[in-house]
Amino acid sequence: MREAQTRLLAWLAEGASIAASCIGTFLLAEAGVLDGQKATTTWSMAPLFRQRYPAIQLDESRMLVPSAVGVTAGSAMGHLDLALWLIRQASPELAGLVSRYLLADIRSAQAPYIIPNHLAQSDPLILKFEQWARAHLRDGFSLDDAAAALGTTPRTLQRRCASVLGKPPLAYFQDLRVEQAQSLLHGGGLDVEAIAAEVGYADGATLRTLLRQRLGRGVRELRADLR
Repeated sequence: MREAQTRLLAWLAEGASIAASCIGTFLLAEAGVLDGQKATTTWSMAPLFRQRYPAIQLDESRMLVPSAVGVTAGSAMGHLDLALWLIRQASPELAGLVSRYLLADIRSAQAPYIIPNHLAQSDPLILKFEQWARAHLRDGFSLDDAAAALGTTPRTLQRRCASVLGKPPLAYFQDLRVEQAQSLLHGGGLDVEAIAAEVGYADGATLRTLLRQRLGRGVRELRADLR
């Protein structure tokens, strides 16, 4: 690792930009070249990444994150996004042409693919919080109630969510609502108002706004994905 670190630092000193995606981002992080920088990695490894490299500003919801040292990309298929990003720096037109030949859409986020309960598996307290949250989606979120049910303090729950998930408890609760709403939309048997009630919202308009903010797509688009 020291040899790799020395080589990476030498390349940076010569003005080179470094790119990595998926598990490759761990190599850059281990070498220390991402310290103090923004980065992304495969969403499924985000809790481990965040715990090992607290000096890096991780955002696993994004597909691509440029920084002062180069660019990092998300999960395995992020290699394709990374290659298209590098081409785009030289020629946006060429990047668009290549993406059409490869039948590859330009994806800006990993958020629609994240499985919240997978992230929860990395920590016992977060796993218990996930189970509690799923049982209370219709009731709305209360930090005090959640902490009491888990036998911990609100501050401890907030800190653990931040260190493992990179977000506060309420944001993770919202992730679970979005996941459940998607599942119900795919089931096709409920209208938007009924789904909103199932995940704790007063009306369908609020749910529509949340889905578009989190996933970048509306209800019609999400349902159209199944056709």
